[in-house]
Amino acid sequence: MASQTPVWFITAASSGFGRYIASNALSRGHRVIASARSTTRIADLEEKGAITMKLDVTAPQVEIEKVAKAANEEYGYINHLVNAAGYILVGAVEETSPEEDFNHFNTNVFGMLNVSKAFLPYIRATEGHRTVCNFGSIGSWRGGAGYGLYAGTKWACSGISESMRAELAPLGIAVTVIEPGYFRTGFLNAGTQVKSEKRIKEYDETAVGAVRAKLDEINNNQPGDVVKGAKVIVDILTKSGAAEEKEVPMRVVLGTDCSTGVRGKIQDTLSLLEEWDPITTKTDHE
Repeated sequence: MASQTPVWFITAASSGFGRYIASNALSRGHRVIASARSTTRIADLEEKGAITMKLDVTAPQVEIEKVAKAANEEYGYINHLVNAAGYILVGAVEETSPEEDFNHFNTNVFGMLNVSKAFLPYIRATEGHRTVCNFGSIGSWRGGAGYGLYAGTKWACSGISESMRAELAPLGIAVTVIEPGYFRTGFLNAGTQVKSEKRIKEYDETAVGAVRAKLDEINNNQPGDVVKGAKVIVDILTKSGAAEEKEVPMRVVLGTDCSTGVRGKIQDTLSLLEEWDPITTKTDHE
């Protein structure tokens, strides 16, 4: 089966990286099963040759499993699973409601988990090169005022992906987490960016208020080109093009801003360890 045409299943293919990964894979002659909460929003991908399916990643597990079974029956195998569903919840931790918090984790984390659980039996049964691709973020590396819940979901996605990689590598399945910086997608558009319903005026003149304004300012002015980013992702997942003869890495730090941010976090962490190790490492039994 290794010589057969790759088959992709992609969540949230109606926008952002999900859409552009689907388009790039189709342009290479690959088979794509694109999913979204509304198939009308991915009708153009169907016109390009994709099979489209309705999938809400927060649906009951039995419904997700039905979609996984139907997807596998289309071609009899699945090589690449891309968990692209996610959004940002903007607000101070005190401002976001328990319902908003749950919904955020339900899509960004539990959605990724439940889709993976439903599709992995079919991916394990597939021969040849196989990958599971999850989405973290530059927010996987550093939290900040106004986006604590989003950072929490993306830290979770990255940590879970590391663990999945250790579990699935012996079975021949490569797991990676894509950690993009700011890319010019619709991620921050009105209707996609979710702001906490509750606003506490004391936060308006703090970093929380600055972040709210900054996200609106940077919307549609992000440095990252999603078309180029999607091409790099497909190259890496298929070990082709720029990634030929390379193994699928644990993480894909995507964009110059994310690379800079990760390096800064690493240096800050090293500085913290150097300062505090003389005190905090004196805790072992004699």
